[in-house]
Amino acid sequence: MMISFKQTKDKLLKDPAFKAEYEKAKVELETEFALLDSLKQARNESKLTQAEIAQRMGTKQSAVARLEAGVFNAKLDTIIRYARAIGLKELKIAL
Repeated sequence: MMISFKQTKDKLLKDPAFKAEYEKAKVELETEFALLDSLKQARNESKLTQAEIAQRMGTKQSAVARLEAGVFNAKLDTIIRYARAIGLKELKIAL
């Protein structure tokens, strides 16, 4: 019999140490994805394509796609370059 992901997760979450780390990671990921979502929304509002953003940033469209998808942990300077490329004058990050 195969055990589902949910069953495994529920079992692991009964361990207080695991649950604490899980909740910590969940908050960190939610914060990261909220930032990426707001940047993608700003790009869509600017009517710019990923290719146009990439050109302004001096990188490839695939790198912009990976950034927007959260495939890697972007450096702060990359996020700032992206924000400038979409024309943001101000970037606020709240935790």
